[in-house]
Amino acid sequence: MEWIKENFIISTNKTRLDIAYVHDYLSNQSYWAENISLHVVKKSIEGSLCFGIYSTDRQIGFARVITDLACFAYLADVFVDEKFRGLGLSKWLMIVILNHPDLQGLRSFMLGTRDAHGLYEQFGFSLLTFPERWMQIVNPKVYKNHPES
Repeated sequence: MEWIKENFIISTNKTRLDIAYVHDYLSNQSYWAENISLHVVKKSIEGSLCFGIYSTDRQIGFARVITDLACFAYLADVFVDEKFRGLGLSKWLMIVILNHPDLQGLRSFMLGTRDAHGLYEQFGFSLLTFPERWMQIVNPKVYKNHPES
């Protein structure tokens, strides 16, 4: 699927993704996936509904949704290239994702963020209502310990 706005395109076509660009951003510029291997990025893309943002033929942003397409979704790895921020692309990306036909009727849609709460709150995301009900296993150094995993 594709959406067009001015000189930008959002596409869910995985063959269009510049995986080297996504890997470089996640590994070198993100706080959440520092040192992630190319192998893991490829594997994560294979198992997700992906959204690439493009300016003409150049990729300038990315997001992926991990989902069963029925009950649950988790938004991950969202970014817009720094040179293209301030143009409303992240808001447009969120509108496209939340209106995607395969992501309707979900019981739970989650994400994690350190610094973009204001963006996501505009689209109905909020802090956990009952955080005491949620548990997790977190290994923040996984990519440093196993760079080729």
